Amino acid sequence: MATENEDLSSLIKNRINTFQSVSEFEEIGKVTYIGDGIARAKGLENVMSGELLEFSNGSIGMAQNLEMTDVGIIIFGTYENIHEGDIVKRTGKIMEVPVGDALIGRVVDALGSPVDGLGSIETTGTRPVENAAPGVMDRQSVRQPLQTGLKALDALVPIGRGQRELIIGDRKTGKTSIAIDAILNQRGKDVICIYVAIGQKESTVRNMTETLKKHHAMDYTIVVTASASQSAPMLYIAPYAATAMAEEFMHNGKHVLIVYDDLSKQAAAYREMSLLLRRPPGRETYPGDVFYLHSRLLERSAKLNDELGGGSITSLPIVETQAGDISAYIPTNVISITDGQIFLERDLFFSGIRPALSAGLSVSRVGGSAQIKAMKKVSGTLRIDLASYRELEAFTQFGSDLDVSTQKRLSRGRRTVEILKQDSHKTLDVEKQVLILYALTHGFIDSIPVQDIERYESELFKFVKMSYPNLFSIIKETKDLPPTEDLDEALKAFAGIFIPHVE
Repeated sequence: MATENEDLSSLIKNRINTFQSVSEFEEIGKVTYIGDGIARAKGLENVMSGELLEFSNGSIGMAQNLEMTDVGIIIFGTYENIHEGDIVKRTGKIMEVPVGDALIGRVVDALGSPVDGLGSIETTGTRPVENAAPGVMDRQSVRQPLQTGLKALDALVPIGRGQRELIIGDRKTGKTSIAIDAILNQRGKDVICIYVAIGQKESTVRNMTETLKKHHAMDYTIVVTASASQSAPMLYIAPYAATAMAEEFMHNGKHVLIVYDDLSKQAAAYREMSLLLRRPPGRETYPGDVFYLHSRLLERSAKLNDELGGGSITSLPIVETQAGDISAYIPTNVISITDGQIFLERDLFFSGIRPALSAGLSVSRVGGSAQIKAMKKVSGTLRIDLASYRELEAFTQFGSDLDVSTQKRLSRGRRTVEILKQDSHKTLDVEKQVLILYALTHGFIDSIPVQDIERYESELFKFVKMSYPNLFSIIKETKDLPPTEDLDEALKAFAGIFIPHVE
């Protein structure tokens, strides 16, 4: 009997010890203010900063300001049918977006929802929109080029995989065109591209998407759009959401090119948000705030080490300047975060030099590490040639008596400017770029009239492809220059058949 009692008591004790309360409760609050994509709510005592909150109409928001009396919430999606007194509840989750291959070829909003009318996106994976950037030990230095297909950029300001290269200039100077050309040039190069349109007109985004489709670039591109008609929170979160999508590919050993067009509008949206959330006056324009806004975004771009798969995110942030002022607080902040800048000058653009690259103010801080050997060899003197030409050109406006060496430098400079001109969406393979720059730097173009250079270039490529195809294949395969005598032979043979224009 005693044994039975002992067994029973031990069973009861075991049950007591293993008993778990299954009471579930939800923490809810009440909306006290609503307007312009911002809500304030009371009653959410334990809410965390950055936590997702759900409104009674199904919209979601993110807790931003945690104050003594209430919580400031930014709302993603529709807020017109949210009213004062409505219930808002905690989710215990942070903001996530769908990621994966299913997104490629689609146009999505800042939450990863499709907006292209092609149906739902079947993806199971998600990633948080905010994520810590890879540490120093997780990275490796930039060593692979990411060619844009633009001679001026690949020769003077090369971009490597894992680099952050700022495109900066006034409005209407061709910033977006450069970024789109860089995307078009990734066709067949095993690079996934993400284009983030921040605060642009929906018609502009549509036209840009059509351009990408026309050139078959949507086969490897995701377009993330937060248009000008949307609320400030959507414009604020869009770049982070796009970066989360890019990280999924990077951590799977793939290479990604991401374009932020443009971060000036994200900063303006952040400023609007800050004012609506009633943050202390002046804080929204405090450089530290904007620096943190963009640094925690751009620092996530990296080239991972081989142990982590060797994937990369290369970012091309775009920033708009006012009257060429690169010392304004948003440009200076982004310049300090990035690994170089492509500065586009309004005067050059309107004088017909496109891309309107300023050789003096543009720089790539990785330099030759992002170039193939052949390009390093032919582009060495270009920057000096351009810079000296611009100075001489300004100087010679005041006098006409020039010595022979000055005339030669001016002549070479004019031809350099002409060679570096390139129409939109007409990118060049690196082997063709190397060939024409070799012809330029070795004096084969010095005798060609300036008005004939464009025709000389196109006819040279056709001639070499037909008569000396091995030159292109050597550059492509070895990444180095073919023997000098072979190049000289081909260029001399072409010079013999090229007929300059006679006035």
